[in-house]
Amino acid sequence: MQYAICNLGIVPLRIEPAHTSQMLSQLLYGEVFQILEERAQWSRIKSAYDNLEAWVENKQFQKISAEEFEGINAETPLLCADLVEFVSKGEQLISIPMGAVLNGVGLMQHQHSGSIASGSKPKDKLLETAFLYLNAPYLWGGKSPFGIDASGFTQMVYKLNGHKLLRNAAQQAHQGESLSFIEESEPGDLAFFDNAEGIINHVGIMMSDNYIIHVDGKVRLDRIDHSGIYNAEVKRHTHQLRVIKKII
Repeated sequence: MQYAICNLGIVPLRIEPAHTSQMLSQLLYGEVFQILEERAQWSRIKSAYDNLEAWVENKQFQKISAEEFEGINAETPLLCADLVEFVSKGEQLISIPMGAVLNGVGLMQHQHSGSIASGSKPKDKLLETAFLYLNAPYLWGGKSPFGIDASGFTQMVYKLNGHKLLRNAAQQAHQGESLSFIEESEPGDLAFFDNAEGIINHVGIMMSDNYIIHVDGKVRLDRIDHSGIYNAEVKRHTHQLRVIKKII
């Protein structure tokens, strides 16, 4: 088995080994992964953080040893805490987004002197982090303030506070404890929504006073009731509520 680390700020993960293939997710700087299959230009990989399998271009990562992989993977993540910062190698700068992993900075012979988030934080810090992404544009597969999707948003908010979520909404819906009523929820709980076929396809973070922060065109605030999310701008419900889960 071969291993690698993302040595660039944001790298797309594709469903198929081609730049024109749909982006499934992203690797942020410092994330490590296993290489499952290596081809001339692309490799199929498995993310160490959430076990996501996808394709990444070979020019967009740095191989590391099994020992280096295990060492980084075993450590408490040190995460970039500002919207965007830089790591440097000599006079070269690499921009990194909030949530980038800094444990491998020394391994890649980079320097970093910015803010760091680390360790498990209480539930009341989740919304403080969530508001840092406010107005970030929607991007299918995105995980950064420059473009993010619904489950990428919840995953990154929880990750920055030291709590692990899986990558997509349907997977996240299997985590935590189900609540019977909206009134039982607390700020920071996750609300999940489904489509007409009953497939969970959306998630957001509960706030107080029947509001939710989620991604719909951008990271935004909307009302939530027993039917789902109500968008006052379009004057209708846009997402059908399925379940609310308490993760922390």
